[in-house]
Amino acid sequence: MIHRIYSDLPSFKELRFTEGLNILIAEKSADATERHTRNRAGKSSMVEMIHFLLGSNASKDSLFRTPTIADYEFGMEFDLAAERTFVRRRGAKASPLAVNGDFSAWPVQPRLREDRYWISNTNWKVVLGALMFGLEEYDESWTPSFRSLISYFVRRERSGGFHVPVKQSEKQATADQQVNLSYLLGLDWTIPLKWQEIRDREKNLAELKKSLKGGTFGQVIEKASTLKTKVLVAEDKVNRLKEQVAAFKVVEEYHDLEHEASSITTDLAALADENTLDYRYITDLERAMGEEIPPSPPDLQRLYQEAGVVLPDLVQRRFDDVKTFHELVVQNRRSYLQTEAAAARERIAHRGEEQRRLDARRGEIMQILEANGALEHFSALQAEITRAEVELETLRQKYETADALESGTTKLSMERGRLQERLREDYTEQQDVVKNAILTFQRISSALYEDTAAGSLTLTPTENGPEFEIEIQGAKSRGVSNMQIFCFDMMLTLLSIERGRSPGFLVHDSHLFDGVDERQVGTALALGARLAEEHGFQYIVSLNTDDVPSEVPEGFNINDHILDVRLSDSTDDGGLFGFRFG
Repeated sequence: MIHRIYSDLPSFKELRFTEGLNILIAEKSADATERHTRNRAGKSSMVEMIHFLLGSNASKDSLFRTPTIADYEFGMEFDLAAERTFVRRRGAKASPLAVNGDFSAWPVQPRLREDRYWISNTNWKVVLGALMFGLEEYDESWTPSFRSLISYFVRRERSGGFHVPVKQSEKQATADQQVNLSYLLGLDWTIPLKWQEIRDREKNLAELKKSLKGGTFGQVIEKASTLKTKVLVAEDKVNRLKEQVAAFKVVEEYHDLEHEASSITTDLAALADENTLDYRYITDLERAMGEEIPPSPPDLQRLYQEAGVVLPDLVQRRFDDVKTFHELVVQNRRSYLQTEAAAARERIAHRGEEQRRLDARRGEIMQILEANGALEHFSALQAEITRAEVELETLRQKYETADALESGTTKLSMERGRLQERLREDYTEQQDVVKNAILTFQRISSALYEDTAAGSLTLTPTENGPEFEIEIQGAKSRGVSNMQIFCFDMMLTLLSIERGRSPGFLVHDSHLFDGVDERQVGTALALGARLAEEHGFQYIVSLNTDDVPSEVPEGFNINDHILDVRLSDSTDDGGLFGFRFG
């Protein structure tokens, strides 16, 4: 329960509460307008203060950021996990909050600073969610949250919380409603969470189709089957390139070896040219040796005889000497040519050995160069892998887009069907939970109306997730619609107490009773008091004096539940804060 709400603002009217039903009365002056009644006394401010102290965001338009009260501290004393707890907060610095109490069960511990314990607003919501509703911390969006759950137990008029029973805010998303109500009732809340994932995908698909409808991208989006083939080919290319990189060895002296191989090739060519020249030289030498024949003396004598010259014996002896001389010359000439030819052959032989050595070395170098590579070749190969991977990813995105366009709607419809079946199975398995919710609502509604006019709660597993629907005769009227909210909130309170996941209190602003018949208001207050006493929770209500029923059920004394503090709009200091705003 909430024990008290207080502030260090001197003019603030401290509110002290008791167990069971507590009624905060706002006296309405005779000349007060509807605006005065709603905004000047401070009944709704009490609701806003409870939310402020239970972790709501203190945005710029928050009441507690108003300059006249922003620096004052507001506090609440309440039971948290059966332990008396204090929390204090001010608008000028909304986080951290000052807390006090037994922290042993808190999932996040506050920090001691300047003789006070402090906790950030984010961690404060974690603590409240864990101890009030048994919440865990979830990484996903749309999971049950403390702020969504508590707003069913402390509805806010400014958020549109009194329009539809199953929504605690006019802007509450379908997923938030389905997930949090399923959690409170004890149903599988992960199923409506999956529904929201489908809605998100359907939204993305619709936006994609819309963007492609103009044809800007339609021309480059091929058939899914064609793109699938290209994806497989691109994947194979990437894998082959990666295999090459894995087997690649970088040779630091790669370019030196390239230069050496090139130099060897040049040297081999030069040696071959030199060999060619020597082979030609040997040929010339051999031809010259064949032509070296000395002249025959008889031929010379015959020449003289034909000329009519008779040579004497002395001349004949000289011819013999000349012949001998010529033979020696020819012999020496041949010896020289043979020596030159032998030298040329020896040079060719030496060059052959050098050629074989150089050719072997060049073979070794080429094997190294073929098996390995240079660093820049390795880098180029890696760059090619990157380019191929980018191309692959582009193809994959195109394929996914084309596949989503071609089959997305069908797949999502199938998933909706599977989820609906899961929901039916969950309702069958949890039929006692569903039955308890329906019957609890029925009993509360029957206590307000005759059986023929009593409302009913239905839980339907639709193709869009769980649907919580309430029917009461005459529900089109504002008063009957508000009593639907009363019954629904009472049902949630009782079921949450049974499951041990409850804040322990229910707060209703006077807006809940707008347009409600006076006798129905009396019946609702008496029923709320009885249920609070029987089930051990606190029911806090704010009422205007002109809404206080004069007729109430027998045995119920409304005055026993009215708080000592009374608010008024008739004077400047009659409101909750002790002065008027604006």
